[in-house]
Amino acid sequence: MTNEPKKIILDCDPGHDDAIALLLAHGNPNIELLAVTTVVGNQTLEKVTRNALAVARIANITNVPFAAGSSRPLVRTIEVAPDIHGESGLDGPVLPEPVISLDSRHAIDLIIDTIMSHPPKTITLVPTGGLTNIALAVRKEPRIAERVKEVVLMGGGYHVGNWSAVAEFNIKIDPEAAHIVFNEKWPLTMVGLDLTHQALATPEVIEKIAAVNTQPAQFVLELLEFFGKMYKKAQGFTYPPVHDPCAVAYVINSALIETKRVPVNIELTGTLTLGMTVADFRFPADENCHTQVATKLDHTGFWDLIVDALKRIGEVKI
Repeated sequence: MTNEPKKIILDCDPGHDDAIALLLAHGNPNIELLAVTTVVGNQTLEKVTRNALAVARIANITNVPFAAGSSRPLVRTIEVAPDIHGESGLDGPVLPEPVISLDSRHAIDLIIDTIMSHPPKTITLVPTGGLTNIALAVRKEPRIAERVKEVVLMGGGYHVGNWSAVAEFNIKIDPEAAHIVFNEKWPLTMVGLDLTHQALATPEVIEKIAAVNTQPAQFVLELLEFFGKMYKKAQGFTYPPVHDPCAVAYVINSALIETKRVPVNIELTGTLTLGMTVADFRFPADENCHTQVATKLDHTGFWDLIVDALKRIGEVKI
């Protein structure tokens, strides 16, 4: 067992909870953030990419390549989520002008180059948006499937939906891409709504973040305030569920999240069930099953990671 940081590529669509996932990945000493890639999702590619670069400035992330990726799903028309994330994709706080420039490569090439230039089984892919970039990367360079250590994604739900009765947003907006990603043979952990709906930003959590008393912590408070209002209005939550950092938290310390090995596939043709992550719990999973789903969160341990990351990031003058 080595204590070396875990290398990740964060593929995201910021998004309030993506922004917090990015801060957690940057601020945690057990994570080495190798690259950040953006994909259409919570808002258009242009908006989420700008948001990612703004978060980089807020957290003083300067030595990590950021690349823009797919501007539309593989097959479907673009669906965004302004009822949750607002018109900018990151409404609430005033965002600073970015100071770092995008990598000249397309996100899928940055993903491929990074994986192929590192030893096998050392990089974890952490997608927290639609799976378009990941699907395109593994189609363009199939060898990454055996070189990736694992895929830990935020998306889906084995009993819960939010963009339809049975489908979660990240999967539903590009189900064909999700189908590709779930059917590759890499180890895959689905951190879905069944788990992330336990990651609520309660008043106790807000108090702990406020006590950090830095500009990045203040940014998180402003995110959660807006996110909380939108979630209450749109989905009736008393406190907002903060989905995406759960995937990063699993990579940092898998003991915080219980999982169950089960086959999962993506519904592509159902009139009412398009984008459903169909988990088959009927039988014990056999040894060839490469997918597992997250079931139970250590709420205190999870939020302690985020508070600790904010403390480590410290004060950043924006």
